[in-house]
Amino acid sequence: MSPRWEPDPDIRRGNHVAHNLHAHLMFVTKYRREIFDDAMLTRCEAIMRDVCDSFGAELREFNGEGDHVHLLVHYPPKAALSRLVNSLKGVSSRYLRAEYTGRINRTGTGSVFWAPSYFAASCGGAPLSIVKEYIEGQKRPV
Repeated sequence: MSPRWEPDPDIRRGNHVAHNLHAHLMFVTKYRREIFDDAMLTRCEAIMRDVCDSFGAELREFNGEGDHVHLLVHYPPKAALSRLVNSLKGVSSRYLRAEYTGRINRTGTGSVFWAPSYFAASCGGAPLSIVKEYIEGQKRPV
């Protein structure tokens, strides 16, 4: 490493890759039912941390309200985001429905916990205008 370059702890390294990929994910309960309380959100966070660990990802931030959760995930390029999302939703649904059966059954969502859709946005790093300016400023050979 160059002595003039300070290593960034957010940049993770693999055999042939250096990466810093973050995604903001949001999952909504079926019919936007107000299911979550504080204890349930705490358990949901623990479940989702375990799932992220199994993918080699890191759950950086987690929070939610009664009808949805937000996650900030730092993930490796080998992990397909759609598969990570499917696993996060599937595993958390299975565990939460088993552990909070009475509470979830009263909401009328049936055998489904999460709505089928989700929100995902890439985030972190420089704003797009800065990246565009950086790419435009490359010295193209003539």
